[in-house]
Order: sequence, then structure tokens, then C-alpha cells
Amino acid sequence: MNLLPFTIAQAAAPAGGAGGGSQFQFMGMMVILFGVMYFMMIRPQRRRDKERKEMIANVKTGDRVLLTSGILGQITNVKDQALIVRIAENTKIEVVKAAISQVLEQGETPTEIEPAK
Repeated sequence: MNLLPFTIAQAAAPAGGAGGGSQFQFMGMMVILFGVMYFMMIRPQRRRDKERKEMIANVKTGDRVLLTSGILGQITNVKDQALIVRIAENTKIEVVKAAISQVLEQGETPTEIEPAK
């Protein structure tokens, strides 16, 4: 006696009474999915943005910086939205504060930066 076709047919049949709760199950799964996305993507990005804003706000004259263009320089003057950066002897450029990628400590070399996503 072969019971295999019977079990396959039974597994393929819709479960009776499960149709009423499917809408609530869907909403529950959506809430769980949003929660996971928040803790895996949105929250860490907000934390990185906050750290970057603090770094830019705390920049001062004499700091050594790496700009997003890859230029290393030393800040000689801080303005409201811009900086004067000395990149070589008798060579100064004016850049916006948002162009700062890293603030380097004395003797520190720049670390590998991740590409923008």
C-alpha cells in the first residue's frame, strides 16, 4: 500500500480556519521587519552622522585633517562654514567644513576610509 500520494495531497490542502488570522500575521511580520531594519540600518547611520557632526564642530586651528579629496593639511583659520587649510609651504586653500574626512592626531597616518554608499 502506497501512502505517499495521500500525504502529498494532505500537505497541499489549505488549512481550515487559518484564513482569519493571516491579516494580523502579516501586520505582525511587517512590524518585526521594520524593527529589525531600524536596529540594523537606521540607528547605526544616525550614530555615525552624530559623531561626524561632533567631529566637524570640534575642529580647531592647528588640527591636521584629511579632506574628502584625499588632501592632507593643517587648519590655519576656522570660519563659520569654511576652513583655511595649509597643504604646503605658502599654499593655502579654503574648503567647506563638510569636506573634512578625518581629524588626525599628531603623527597619525590616515586610515582607510569606506566609500560612500
